[in-house]
Amino acid sequence: MGYVDVAGAGFVLPDGRELFTDVSFRVGEGAKVALVGPNGAGKTTLMRMVAGDIPTQSGVIARSGGLGVMRQFIGMIGDDRTLEDLALSLVPPALRAAGERLSTATAALDETEKTQIAYANALAGWGEVGGYDAEVLFDTVAVSILGRPWEETRHRIVRTLSGGEQKRFALDLLLRGADEVLLLDEPDNFLDVPAKRWLEQRLRESNKSVLYVSHDRELLAQTADRVVAVEGGGAWTHPAGFASWHEARGHRHERLEENRRRWDEEHEKLKELVLTLRNKAAFNDGLASRYQAAQTRLRKFEEAGPPPLPPKDQAVKMNLRGGRTGKRAVICEQLELENLTFPFDVEIWYGDRVAVLGANGTGKSHFLRLLAAGGSDPDLEHKPVDGAPLAYVAHDGVARLGARVRPGHFSQTHDRPELVEKTLVEILWRGDEHRSGMDRAGAMKALNRYELAAQGDQRFGTLSGGQQARFLVLLLELSGATLLLLDEPTDNLDLASAEALEEGLKAFDGTVMAVTHDRWFTRSFDRFLLFRGDNEVVEVPEPVWDVR
Repeated sequence: MGYVDVAGAGFVLPDGRELFTDVSFRVGEGAKVALVGPNGAGKTTLMRMVAGDIPTQSGVIARSGGLGVMRQFIGMIGDDRTLEDLALSLVPPALRAAGERLSTATAALDETEKTQIAYANALAGWGEVGGYDAEVLFDTVAVSILGRPWEETRHRIVRTLSGGEQKRFALDLLLRGADEVLLLDEPDNFLDVPAKRWLEQRLRESNKSVLYVSHDRELLAQTADRVVAVEGGGAWTHPAGFASWHEARGHRHERLEENRRRWDEEHEKLKELVLTLRNKAAFNDGLASRYQAAQTRLRKFEEAGPPPLPPKDQAVKMNLRGGRTGKRAVICEQLELENLTFPFDVEIWYGDRVAVLGANGTGKSHFLRLLAAGGSDPDLEHKPVDGAPLAYVAHDGVARLGARVRPGHFSQTHDRPELVEKTLVEILWRGDEHRSGMDRAGAMKALNRYELAAQGDQRFGTLSGGQQARFLVLLLELSGATLLLLDEPTDNLDLASAEALEEGLKAFDGTVMAVTHDRWFTRSFDRFLLFRGDNEVVEVPEPVWDVR
């Protein structure tokens, strides 16, 4: 069995800011340990340190057993990896290297003896490290998740799968694989509710040691043996499940506040004593030694420093504005997404809050991207969405936007390649399609409302998933959109940010359509459009989670 030991780990950002320090915890054999905390506190960085992706700057991280890693984002726009590439990235290093050699030799194979010998050697090496057993595993997972054998799916481009299909394929492969320790960063993102329940059951049944990051309260309550909270520049461990974590956190904050209050009181007493003895020693030489002793005691007390205060809670304030549009915001007439839906009609009215529900792979994200590109107007079908070409799905029928409707799209995978290398201030200050001419002071003020001021000079591509999500919502706020098309907006948001988004949407003067599998978030919507597994698209009076 495998385990992970983290002792005194610390990490300093390139700009010199300390992200966290003296983090210690253990993932014992067979344990399921959840990492929780605010966006940007360092959870993903800590996971990358444990995985060995980045060096341990301070402290020690020890691991035992094979290590399987699933990262936060898998198939991004611009990423042309195949499903075979993804599968090889999730297996042990020796098997991965043999698979890559075999793929290279297969691509180079021709009539010459040299390439044929290279292919034969690569094939033999693949068999020696257990490649044929791995192919059986790949086939089992492909049939289980995609309903197709491995030979039919191995060359499929990963980003052509839905986010949920990508995650389920990776999770099933890791959970069935030989690695004894798993690191899972946001494993529930993009999963529909039945798939989340599937993941909960698989984690409970697995004898692997699992360290994972999640913001899904139900999954945490169902699976975590203990909780490691990364907050306030450090971390602490709650040695029980998530159900009692909130109460434990409240008690801990009370203790921290009480310890700090006592320290402050003792500090004042020592300063008063030193001042009193200094005044008395001026007239009484016999008190000089007591005065010096009091000075030494005060100095050592201050050098030891005060106990930590409870971490400050986030105060994210989203000012989503919108604007008045025509009465009908979205009109769909006999709209059919090829191989995904049968023709359907729907009208979305100004001010509606529409939750788009359904299983992964039923066409929900494609539907939102079509609307984000302006609908089915032939001049708009290939318009870039979020800075990248539309992942185009052929369709019949009509999908059009109403008068004065300006769509703003939030992608579930944060696909904004044009932003990756820019800092947040550069994006806002220098002007882009969202808000040309904003000065630095205005940019910092806007970032501060989203708890992103400290990341103002940080590149977008280096932000945590939750920080990226908050910044993309800020861009929507500044864009003047009157129709918000949100694809899984709460997946990467911590609790405080998700609640801020809910409040922001309540005040938004416009129309909202959101693809979501967040049971709590869905309660804030008043209409529910269901993409069923049988290709029908229907409106239902209340949320439906199990499309069967």
